[in-house]
Amino acid sequence: MKKLSTKQILQRNQERVSPLQNHFILWLHDIRSLYNVGAAFRNADAFGIKELWLSGFTPTPPRAEITKTAIGAEEHVTWKQITDINDAIRKLKKAGYVIASLEQTDKSIPLHEFKSDGSPVCLVLGNEVTGVDHNILEMTDLSIEIPQFGMKHSLNVSVAAGVALYAFYDIFRST
Repeated sequence: MKKLSTKQILQRNQERVSPLQNHFILWLHDIRSLYNVGAAFRNADAFGIKELWLSGFTPTPPRAEITKTAIGAEEHVTWKQITDINDAIRKLKKAGYVIASLEQTDKSIPLHEFKSDGSPVCLVLGNEVTGVDHNILEMTDLSIEIPQFGMKHSLNVSVAAGVALYAFYDIFRST
């Protein structure tokens, strides 16, 4: 077994097409850590998603702290800042998106139980401490949670984004 060079890895990656490329938006709302935003950009790049949306007080590029963890992914991922949340959600719904929050609620379903009907998905992640804002939560179609088995009840938001993106990659790869 021999490790691939960076050049070989890049070439292989560019030959692949992500099943999330035209079907998935990751939306970060009220994320306080620039490092979490940078890591989300890196996750978004790794899984080849359509767009990354940033809203509330979530910091936006260019910022050195974002670049530090994104390692330049913010230059390759399509992103936009959302200023009118209600309008953005209306447009998503009109375009046929399923809007899901990654949040533990009384009606959330485990991530592995989500079934795609082929509709594009927008996944909303919220603040590191308080989670998805209640007003946004009420406008989403469903809540999805990552099953956990330890003493802690949450993951770092950028880690949760990576776990969710891999699961959605697998879901869309199969449809």
